[in-house]
Amino acid sequence: MDFTAERKAMVDSQVRVNDVTNHEIHMAMMAVPRERYCAPDRIFAAYSDASVEIAGDRKLMPARDVSKLLQAADAREGEKALAIAAPYAAAVLARMGLTVTAQESDAAVFEVVGEALAEDGVTTAVAPLDAPVGEGWDLIVCEGGVAALPEAWGQALRAGGRLVVVERRGAIGKAALYVRAAKACRVANCSIHPRPFSQN
Repeated sequence: MDFTAERKAMVDSQVRVNDVTNHEIHMAMMAVPRERYCAPDRIFAAYSDASVEIAGDRKLMPARDVSKLLQAADAREGEKALAIAAPYAAAVLARMGLTVTAQESDAAVFEVVGEALAEDGVTTAVAPLDAPVGEGWDLIVCEGGVAALPEAWGQALRAGGRLVVVERRGAIGKAALYVRAAKACRVANCSIHPRPFSQN
């Protein structure tokens, strides 16, 4: 399989056509070897538009959805980003010039994707997903759906920091962008304000 051609086809057919116009995202997604971010027996599906298994219950978010989240996040070269349950997004952000830490609760995920992340300069951390490592993040991104935004995620952002996540109610998920408004506030009392964007 020609993975270089598969990456270009993925960007052309799943990303560009869905109103993701950020050229840096296009170039990064054409460079990141997505086949190294899924279970070895699922490599054949790495460039499909499906959610592909990585390890345990962790799945690779479809490229369309990752690109939508990252475009909404307005990721900027030189920023510091935390990717929670988002190894592929971590690699894309690293290729865009951000300093990235990837956090997982299950070390088995890094047994699959750790080598590829290391090659892109991504630091890895194993910790509960509702307890983000570090603080003062410019950007937090999560590929998994959450029923409710953990308060600690908002507290880990710097003032003005952004967070992109899929909020899930039952079978339906809705992408959301949050911006932390003030250093001393909490998520529970609206320190982190939702900014709507389209994922259609």
